[in-house]
Amino acid sequence: MFLISSAVSAGAGKQRLNDFFSEVSSVRADFKQQVLGNDKKTIQETSGQMLLLRPGRFRWDYKKPYEQQIISDGKKVWLYDVDLEQVTVKKVDKVLGSTPALLLSSDTPLEENFTINELGEEQNLQWVELLPLQKESGFERLVLAFDEKNLVSMELHDAFGQLTRLLFSHVERNPVIDPEKFNFIPPKDVDVIGE
Repeated sequence: MFLISSAVSAGAGKQRLNDFFSEVSSVRADFKQQVLGNDKKTIQETSGQMLLLRPGRFRWDYKKPYEQQIISDGKKVWLYDVDLEQVTVKKVDKVLGSTPALLLSSDTPLEENFTINELGEEQNLQWVELLPLQKESGFERLVLAFDEKNLVSMELHDAFGQLTRLLFSHVERNPVIDPEKFNFIPPKDVDVIGE
């Protein structure tokens, strides 16, 4: 599927990956998320906005088709389901192994957790594959696509043949983000489960 178009482009994906992680300390972007079953049929589609502030802080606000928030201050993660009026709280190290948020918000060198493979250029994007070194990561591989400077696509392949695809748009690199956006206080009258 992926071909390296010329010797010049060899290594370009890894370079864009490294640039993104070394030059970017905060991100604001819109996202569309699609979950495909092992038969490649769409199981779920959602959309919203994400905020990221390294190290460790992120916020995913799902707007459609249902409202949900996933927020981390770097120590805890809160998952707030508005319709269910329920908040689940976990320590970061207990929840992040299987989420894209771990990769995007971490300041740990990628090589410590992943084998990185160059996949080449397709559709004017540079693609790289990350294979987790830990078996219990929750996914088998992660495929990232970069345009000239931004992460525009992320594909998470799990052990059951399911694919979660995130497409990012209106990406802002290094915007000023109020750290208070990553603090979460459960609303009154909601059930709080966890730590």
